[in-house]
Amino acid sequence: MFTVLECVTDRHDRSITVISGSIALLGMLAFYHLIQRAEESTASRRRNWRLVAAFSAGLSVWATHFVAMLAYEGTVALRFDLVFTTLSAAIAVVGFWLAIRYGLLGAGSMVASAGLITLTVAAMHFVGMAGLRAEAHLHFAWAPIATGAVVAFALFTLSLLLFSRLRGRSRIAAPALCAVFGICTLHFVTMSATIITPDPSLPAVVIDMADNVWLTSAITGVTLLILVSSAIGVIIDRHLVDLKGFANSTLDGLAVVRDGVILEVNAKFSALLDREDGDLVGRRADQFLVAIDDQPIDQPRRSAVEASPRSGDHARIFEVAVHTIEYGGRPSEVIAVRDLTERRAVQKKVEYLARHDMLTGLTNRSIFQESLQTQLERSAVTGKPFGLLALDLDRFKAVNDLFGHAEGDRVLRDVAGILRASCRGGDTVARIGGDEFVILTAEGVDTEGAGALAARIRSTFRERMNIALDPTAVGVSIGIAVFPKDGADADALTQAADVALYRAKASGRGMHAFYDLAMDQERRDRRQLESDLRQAISRNELHLLFQPIQSVDQAAILGYEALLRWSHPVRGNVPPDVFIPIAEESGIILSIGEWVLREACRQAAGWDPALKVAVNMSAVQFRLANLAGAIASVLDATGLPPARLELEITETALLKDRVATLDILRQIKALGVKVVMDDFGTGYSSLSNLQSFPFDGLKIDRSFIAGMDHDANARAIVRAVVSLGRSLNLPVTAEGIETQAQYRMIVDEGCAHAQGYLFGRPDTGPETVIGAREHRVELKTTKPRKERNTCLD
Repeated sequence: MFTVLECVTDRHDRSITVISGSIALLGMLAFYHLIQRAEESTASRRRNWRLVAAFSAGLSVWATHFVAMLAYEGTVALRFDLVFTTLSAAIAVVGFWLAIRYGLLGAGSMVASAGLITLTVAAMHFVGMAGLRAEAHLHFAWAPIATGAVVAFALFTLSLLLFSRLRGRSRIAAPALCAVFGICTLHFVTMSATIITPDPSLPAVVIDMADNVWLTSAITGVTLLILVSSAIGVIIDRHLVDLKGFANSTLDGLAVVRDGVILEVNAKFSALLDREDGDLVGRRADQFLVAIDDQPIDQPRRSAVEASPRSGDHARIFEVAVHTIEYGGRPSEVIAVRDLTERRAVQKKVEYLARHDMLTGLTNRSIFQESLQTQLERSAVTGKPFGLLALDLDRFKAVNDLFGHAEGDRVLRDVAGILRASCRGGDTVARIGGDEFVILTAEGVDTEGAGALAARIRSTFRERMNIALDPTAVGVSIGIAVFPKDGADADALTQAADVALYRAKASGRGMHAFYDLAMDQERRDRRQLESDLRQAISRNELHLLFQPIQSVDQAAILGYEALLRWSHPVRGNVPPDVFIPIAEESGIILSIGEWVLREACRQAAGWDPALKVAVNMSAVQFRLANLAGAIASVLDATGLPPARLELEITETALLKDRVATLDILRQIKALGVKVVMDDFGTGYSSLSNLQSFPFDGLKIDRSFIAGMDHDANARAIVRAVVSLGRSLNLPVTAEGIETQAQYRMIVDEGCAHAQGYLFGRPDTGPETVIGAREHRVELKTTKPRKERNTCLD
């Protein structure tokens, strides 16, 4: 150690030695700074920075060596051979490049790289020493040199380890210092272990001190220039790359233009024009973009302007904003370009959807209302008539339920096509919801023209929607109102068309009807009746009558059927066949049905315990999933035993959601309540219904009873039903018995129970509590009276 220190202090010029050390320090700082920059760069740029780092490190180590050699003050004059000096520099650069190329920071590769750097520095030193020209022989003490190499290797390893572990500024400074110590250790240990033996027989070497000073200055200057240039290059590159990255990260294309010529572009600008950067820089911006205002594209503007490309896809729409900046020390324009093509397409789609029905492409409700209002205002001035057609599809709900919504959507699209094909120029076809459509005819279309359009639509439907060939085929009903005779404003005209549509559907569907005042009055009456019916319970306008059910064998009353009556304060007694359909269509039947059940059970609870009460249930009530629970609550509240309650249902209750309805019926049956099929024989699948559910009885519809005395088919049907009931052990009740002849016939056919005016008119029920078997009825002929024998219809 002391030998090395003595070599440094006593045998080297201190000022030049400091210069050599400074070169080593700057070189290592630049080396690690460049390596760090390479890590931050892309793959292509990383290779370039690694090569620059190898040059910086190799040349700085080489310069350190030769400047330190020039600082050597020995007794023998030394001169350097150009070939070996140059070769040593190349060895230093190649060695560092290999160390960078095949490792540097990995766990195993770090040690290998440190070893390769150590060998590189040593090889460079000895090749440089081989190029010495002096009147002496050189010998080396290899033991100290080996020790110095091990120390240098440890310092290089530590340097790489610190670079991989540290962060911030210390990541560059600390490794650089360790590397400098390694370089100096290896150089000065080798120099102290070098033995120079003078030999006068060798050619004399003449050294001019001015040459040494010049060589030292040249090596130092070139090395410093390389290192400073590398550092500046790193800083500039980082700045430019960061700015380029910042510019490329924007959503807009940017181009810097001066005097109409493009100086710089970002990646987005090139992508928007489908060109490479090199194809754009140096060419005029007007060659690629044209503004909508026909001004030069680089003309500064207060606001953005639309532009389009001069070549390529001309359907593309750009938004261009131009601002003046200082670039390269001179005023320039920045063109910011944004692609509006997709946004405009979305905007057009939104505008289209705002005006059209998404499924059919027809005009939607809101735009139709605007069109109707505009036409009303125009026709009010010109006095020309026009027609408004309201259309509703027949059987569409069944198609949707049976075949699914996807098939229903297809049918709606087909209907839209039919309506378009049937209409003429100037007509507006709109879908206003579900299966409801409207058509606004052109001006000048009167009643005759509107009727012709409706007939044309119905004819087209018959051609394209043949239910015999296509189970998804639908029909159409059309209501027609004409301006100005049927309405002078939008609300009146629309309401008139709806009223006419209602009449068309009531006439048998597949029809078209014109509005008239009688229709309007009928509709108003119906709406008023619906409004009054909603308040009938709260106003105590509903009451029950009870009609007896007779046992044929014992001629005794088994029970009573509850019949609903409505005493309207103005209209008087409203027939059930008038208000029950209204109640079912409006949903009021749910509250009315609950009231009927509760009231019937309450009154029956005070009768003779042997008497039962029969209550009719509407098919609408079976839409309630908790119907069985509601019935149980009524029985619990009134105290009526479940066995005394008999619920009568028609087969229409089983047509919609058959599985759910049968499940509800089984829940009701589990309560102990009896379930009877009413109006048997008039449904669609009587036998399958009997097979699906264990009914407690059958009631033959009154239409068959009324026809028994003159229609052999009616009597045959009654006989078949009674026989079926006997086979299934189900008692059969004949409804509508009004004469002795009818009674004798049902007795002959074997009916178990009978019901009708022959046994008593609907009344308030039994007045006294007596035994059911003591309740005899004297059979006598009563004047027939047609009245529906049910509480709900």
